[in-house]
Amino acid sequence: MSSHPHVVHELEVPWNEVTHGPTVSYRRKQLGAAAKGRKLGCSMMELPPGKHAWPRHFHTANEEAYFILSGTGRLRIGEDTVAVKAGDYVALPIGPEGAHQLVNDGTEVLRYLAFSTMVEPDITVYPDSKKVVLFAGAAPGGDKAARTLSAILPLSAEVDYWSGEER
Repeated sequence: MSSHPHVVHELEVPWNEVTHGPTVSYRRKQLGAAAKGRKLGCSMMELPPGKHAWPRHFHTANEEAYFILSGTGRLRIGEDTVAVKAGDYVALPIGPEGAHQLVNDGTEVLRYLAFSTMVEPDITVYPDSKKVVLFAGAAPGGDKAARTLSAILPLSAEVDYWSGEER
């Protein structure tokens, strides 16, 4: 057991496992939250071969970064696809140039650290599926109970500013 509430050992943090459909599967330890971080998140991630964690997306308020610990992957970033391997550090800036998705294209588990600023409100855009996610009260990856707004909408959901304001 660590001697300070802001110090955690990765073995003390439980894995959260997520599977969705045939291509999404990952294990995640939210190290930043466990150490009571407020403005910087850090998760240890594991992707099995052939899997990814999230659809390709970009943030409008939060910058992310990956540090690859072991394994290999294929990273879609902006309009490019690049190979990543152990020792690579990846900066994922806000906006379309930082749109990203990491896929394990190897034969062993891809293990990496995922870092994120924890700014809210944040809008996350999914360019392939043409949807948008709005978060307020807590940043993506933050305390869901603290959220005052969480909405997932198709980009086509736009209405006129005065719609519904006839009174």
